[in-house]
This record gives sequence, structure tokens and C-alpha cells, in this order.
Amino acid sequence: MQLEIVNKVQPTLVPNGHPFMTGVFEPNYVECNARDLTVIGEIPKSLNGVYLRNTQNPVHQPLGRYHAFDGDAMLHLMSFRSGKCEYRNRFIPTKAFIEEQQAGRALYAGLIDNPRLAERPGWGARGGLRDTAATDVIVHAGSALATFYQCGEPYRLDARTLAFKGADAWGDRILPDGGISAHPKVDPRTGELLFFNYSKQAPYMHFGVVDQNNRLVHYVPVELPGPRLPHDMAFTENYAILNDFPLFWDPQLLQQGKHKVGYHPELPSRFGIVPRRGKPGEVRWFEASPTYVLHWLNAWEEGDEIVLHGYHQRTPLPTRGDGAAGFDNSGATLGPDRYGPTLYCWRFNLRTGETREQRLLDQSLEFGMINTRYWGQPYRYSYNMVAHPNSFLFDGITRFDHVSGHSESYSFGAGRFGSESPMAPNTNPRGEDDGYVVSFVTDMNTNTSECVVLDARNIAAGPVARIILPHRISSGTHSYWADASEIRSDWAGF
Repeated sequence: MQLEIVNKVQPTLVPNGHPFMTGVFEPNYVECNARDLTVIGEIPKSLNGVYLRNTQNPVHQPLGRYHAFDGDAMLHLMSFRSGKCEYRNRFIPTKAFIEEQQAGRALYAGLIDNPRLAERPGWGARGGLRDTAATDVIVHAGSALATFYQCGEPYRLDARTLAFKGADAWGDRILPDGGISAHPKVDPRTGELLFFNYSKQAPYMHFGVVDQNNRLVHYVPVELPGPRLPHDMAFTENYAILNDFPLFWDPQLLQQGKHKVGYHPELPSRFGIVPRRGKPGEVRWFEASPTYVLHWLNAWEEGDEIVLHGYHQRTPLPTRGDGAAGFDNSGATLGPDRYGPTLYCWRFNLRTGETREQRLLDQSLEFGMINTRYWGQPYRYSYNMVAHPNSFLFDGITRFDHVSGHSESYSFGAGRFGSESPMAPNTNPRGEDDGYVVSFVTDMNTNTSECVVLDARNIAAGPVARIILPHRISSGTHSYWADASEIRSDWAGF
């Protein structure tokens, strides 16, 4: 193995057994490049591109209580080309990260802290928070874009080398409205970036479009009844799909500066169908059964209808894992399975205004991925993460055939936990599922980590390649696959 240590960050963190600072969530502080890694099996020569994963990676001792989503952003990257691979990892030097590094301590409050605890005014829909850019990562206009789920600046990195490029200039135009939320989407046919943001000030949400040359070309308000907590969006050829779910901050407490989430099942779920170049006020709202949805899989147009797939939650506001009364917002027992998310279909008829709903699969699944070349179009296959009980960890992947209804699964194994697992199409693929599924896996039995490559058509057969990483990496959040042709970077010497 060729290992290059690029940087070592000095932490002030004292984990004290915190479940999201220790074990599989133990942070990494060494940034490195590694080649000639040990490979068990064979890396497919037709796999050409990058697998990127974002990670919550705390550096400094928190001012108050630590939540799983408070950590600084670290990107982990595996590049593939012609049967070779390279691993890299880097912190994302957001403005807040640099401020705290210079101070040598935390300056911002955490998600479950009183915002007044912060020594800086902070950012996002809640206030007092650091903008970590630690939630999501995608590739648009040739480079990686990292974003924060409570909204923030659009931070750019080289998608092959992880060299930091700074915040996009167009972000300055939208910062007063909340910046950009995590989970923007890239249309593979136009190269456009579709995004939303949200805040505590009217109109409470905006929708925007950035073109393939990274220019902000469209930005409109989307009026909501009050502050909401959207997390994801979807799109079709002609529309974006936003949401207004009945899970949001208590309005009366919010007036007192207190942030407590409440679920209001007496209210419907609302879906805003937004023309991708529509004028303000052209949003059409559709109602559906009350729930909350963290993540969408895909959407497309079918005759008069818009079809939307995502993860409908049976229990949007679960009680504490120990059975005590009340909602647990500490994150200590955070886990997708507690919310009961299942694959679900909504159909919105643009002619009649009718909404139809259908559960597609009873199994609790979340953090699904598809072949992103089919985003906004009809598709057949999804690759969904199987949640570990009462924890923010994943035990395996379930491939679901949306046409036949057949599913098959791959388990990472006891004590082994994977990451959100994108589908990576082959070079010149012959069909939607002609390619591979890629994931980072941390093995707590051996205190090691690896990258696994699975045949997308037969994930149950197990990895065709296991690539041993130079260090054990912390479990993370969202990930993305980008083909080499989508990346503007220097592949020389790879």
C-alpha cells in the first residue's frame, strides 16, 4: 500500500462513551491518500468513476449536548479507473470549521442545545448552529457539492482529488433566505441542479435551479403556512416536487425561541408540484395521508399523473427507545427503523387534483438509491438500506424490482455496518441494472473498514471485490456515485 498522510487535525473532543462519538462512530482525524490497496477479488475494469460519502466527524468538545448530526463534515472517496482504485478523505473547511480550528474549541451550539449557548450567531433554520456541510454530497457541473440539512452555503470540492474550492458565488444570492438545503438533485439529461431551502421567515421556502455551467438561472418563493422541516425533494421532466408535512416545530414555543418538534396527524401531508421554470404562485398543492418522509427515491410523469416513490413513515414521532414517555430528540437512540419507513407510491393527477396512495413493500427500508441516469424518468430497480435496530446503522442492502415485486438482500454480516450504497452503471451499460453497487463497510470485529463492490444484478452473491482501507472510518450519512465522464478533474497519473 502507498500511504500519504496529508494532514492531522488535533481534536479537543472527550467522547466519554457517547454512542455517536465511540465505536463505529469514532471520528477520524487523519487525512490521507492511499493507493495499491489490498483487494480481495477483482475490481471490474468497466467501473470508472468515484464513490463519495459524507460523514459527521466531530473535532471539538461540544458546548452542550452532542447530537449525531452535530459533527464536522469529512468526505471519504474511492476513485475507480480501469481496474485500479484510490482512497482519499478530507475535512470540508467550511467557514465555521475554520473559525473553530483557529479558536481551538467549539464556538457553535448543537442541534439540541439552546441557541443562546453559541458564541457565534450560527446558521440554518434553527439558529446557533454551525454550517457543517456534513449531510449530503452530489456531483454537479463537474465537481462535488456538499450541503447541510438545516440549510447553509453550497461548498465545492474537486470530485476526484477532494481539493477544496470554496462556496459557490451564487450562494450569496440565496443566503438571506436560508441558503441551500441538503438533497438538491441533478437532472442527468440537462445537467441542471434543482434545490430548495427553508427558514423561519415567510414565505418559509424557496425553489431554485442552477444550470449545467453553475449559474443560478431560476429562484422563486414557495409559500407555506409557517416554518416547516422539509428534508428532501424530487423532480420530473417538467416539475419539482416539494412538501409540507404535519411534523414541524411547536408554533407557540417557537415564539419563545424554543425548538420542539410536534406531529399533527389531524393535518394532511401536502405536496407542492412546482413547474421547473414556473412563476411565483404557480405551485399546485395535493393532499395525502399524514406522515413524514425523509427521503425520496424517484418521480416521473405518466399521462396526467405524476408518480412519486419514497419512504412513508408509520411513526413519524417515535417515543424513546427505553419505553419512557415523550419524544426522544437526543439522538441517542436514533434509527430509521424506529420511524417505520416503507417503500410507498403517491400518484398526483394534474387534471383532476386527485391523490392516490399505495404501499409497495412492507419491509422497513430507508436511504435508498437508484441508477441516477433514471432520475426523473420511469425506472425499475432500487437499492435500499436495511436499518440496524435502534441505531443509525445499516445491516445490509435490499434490491427491489418495482415491476415484478421481487426483492433480494445482501447482509454485511454480524458486527459489520455499511453506508448508503449507490448504483454505479458500467461504462456503456446494457440496461438499467448493468453495473455495480458500492458501499463503505466498517467491521467492528476487526476494527477495520473496506469498500465493497457488488454486482447490481445479483447483490445476494456478495462482493466481487473487497478493498481494504488504510484505516477504520466512522459511519456516515449520504453518498453519491459519479461516472468519470461527469467529473472535471485531473486523472493524470491515476
